[in-house]
Amino acid sequence: MLEVRQIDVRYGKRTSVSQLSLHVKAGEIVTLVGGNGAGKTTTLKAVSGLLPLAHGEIWFCGERMDALAPHQILAKGLAHVPEGRMLFKDMSVKAHLELGSLRTPAHAASFNDTLAWVFELFPVLKERSQQLAGTLSGGQQQMLAIARGLMSQPRLLMLDEPSLGLAPIVVHTLVDIIRTLHAKGLSILLVEQRVDLALQLAQRAYVMESGQVTLSGAAADLARDPKVKQAYLGLSL
Repeated sequence: MLEVRQIDVRYGKRTSVSQLSLHVKAGEIVTLVGGNGAGKTTTLKAVSGLLPLAHGEIWFCGERMDALAPHQILAKGLAHVPEGRMLFKDMSVKAHLELGSLRTPAHAASFNDTLAWVFELFPVLKERSQQLAGTLSGGQQQMLAIARGLMSQPRLLMLDEPSLGLAPIVVHTLVDIIRTLHAKGLSILLVEQRVDLALQLAQRAYVMESGQVTLSGAAADLARDPKVKQAYLGLSL
């Protein structure tokens, strides 16, 4: 479904991501894990068209995407829920969801049908549909950011640090929602600060260091890898 082929991404003269390749098959949850500054967020921004490539190619559903603008990539069925949520604090919940629906793939379901589905996933957003985003709790804001992404009816959803700063009970709710979306056939590319959680959710994983993939494989296998345990799971050898 998604193929990232040997990409380089630069900020000015500094290379942030180098010769990175990864793929996501239809119906998979794949995770990118690594320390701060490893290039995970940069990779997602490159895939969604927010950052240009210095080298390499990005393909989605058999079509090359790296020359397209972000709104065109979204319309192809690839949605990005960014780190930090990026909500408009003076815009209502309902307005955010309407904004999310502006770019949908061909033959998409109706706005009302998609809205009903999103409200079923996030009933608190239905209760607060007229409330301003800036007045929501952190967990509710994260739910809104994900819901906004889902309103575009994506085939692949990229989630960047969905649990960041959230209480454990809210994280548990989000994990259930991610699993529900996956069970419905949605493909997911996940960046998550909690490596233990990411490896539990995903089928496959890529470990990034200094802008490059250093390990990859089945998530369950990487969770047992001594190097991963020591570096990211807080366990000694």
